[in-house]
Amino acid sequence: MTETLPPCPECRSVYVYRADALLTCPECGHEWQPGEAEAGVEVRDSVGNVLRDGDTVTVIKDLKVKGSSLVVKVGTKVRGIRLVDGDHDIDCKIPGIGQMGLKSQFVKKVAE
Repeated sequence: MTETLPPCPECRSVYVYRADALLTCPECGHEWQPGEAEAGVEVRDSVGNVLRDGDTVTVIKDLKVKGSSLVVKVGTKVRGIRLVDGDHDIDCKIPGIGQMGLKSQFVKKVAE
């Protein structure tokens, strides 16, 4: 029987293997204990509200789009966000601009 190992919590690689009592990722070198609870980091907006996948947020500051002359204006409503790891912790589709990443510090959660 083959044991199903969880993906790497650092890089999400599926090529994890067991080395003695630890699980090891060959792609990023991360080692962790099996069953170790993945520390879920909460993503918060500019005023401290906890964000979740699927939330609707409003942009609180004009944001220039890198490599373009486009600007995301204050008050732009973004629906159905997706939280990701990294510097820009929100993936979303902005009306009139398209797919892009945002930093949570520049958005405010909209009460639905």
